[in-house]
Amino acid sequence: MADELRIEGLVARVGDREILHGIDLVVPAGEVHAVMGPNGSGKSTLSHVLAGRPGYTVTSGRVLLGDVDLLPLEPWQRAQVGLFLALQYPVEVPGVSLGDMLGAAFDAGGRDRSELASRIAGEAERIGLATALLDRPVNVDLSGGEKKRNETLQLGVLAPRFAVLDELDSGLDVDALRACARRVEAATTEDGLGVLAITHYRRLLTELKPDVVHVLARGRIVASGGPELADELEATGYASYLGDAAEPEPDPAAEAAIAPALDPFADPFADPLA
Repeated sequence: MADELRIEGLVARVGDREILHGIDLVVPAGEVHAVMGPNGSGKSTLSHVLAGRPGYTVTSGRVLLGDVDLLPLEPWQRAQVGLFLALQYPVEVPGVSLGDMLGAAFDAGGRDRSELASRIAGEAERIGLATALLDRPVNVDLSGGEKKRNETLQLGVLAPRFAVLDELDSGLDVDALRACARRVEAATTEDGLGVLAITHYRRLLTELKPDVVHVLARGRIVASGGPELADELEATGYASYLGDAAEPEPDPAAEAAIAPALDPFADPFADPLA
């Protein structure tokens, strides 16, 4: 079977509210597919369902990474078969160093730790993350841009088969955006990394060149095209894909079902249904 991330008929809900209404998407190895859409369209929901975030219920469909069905697997098992999620809001992990975390990931995958330290140092230099920050607990006391560089460093060290980038550009200045996006872009050619890049804006895609751009609106993929589609969206917005109906308001019961206090993926100030 081809090495690809294949999403077929994916329907998912939070509580009683259905968020994804049947997503079909195929990302081949070595390609960058961008998913763009307005707030509340289901973009972050898609990334969290792929990674196995607690609180979501998949009611139909399947997700294949190569020949492996991801949906029955725990989040750590999905990571071990080659899926990486770069979080929109990277989580702080007090008391755990970056080296210890990546070392545990290597151990779990039966990988050789002997070159881990040199790989971390090499990736830090490559993306411009100060080496003085490497000994801190994961993401603790880092700026937003440093956290995103740290996430990108982890991607470089772990070398997954597919990466889901949930708004990698959120909170980044121009230099950090360029460094992170170019490192991900390089991985598509150096390692055959497949990328599903979720973003509101075209600015990420000026550095991370998409092969295909998809529009996600109201829980469905409503259009797909080449890189020029991102230019169109930047100029005209999403109104033509939404029709006359307004986006639904967040459901308090659904939000409670994935309360940030119970979920290590969550940011306390983020909309869990974005």
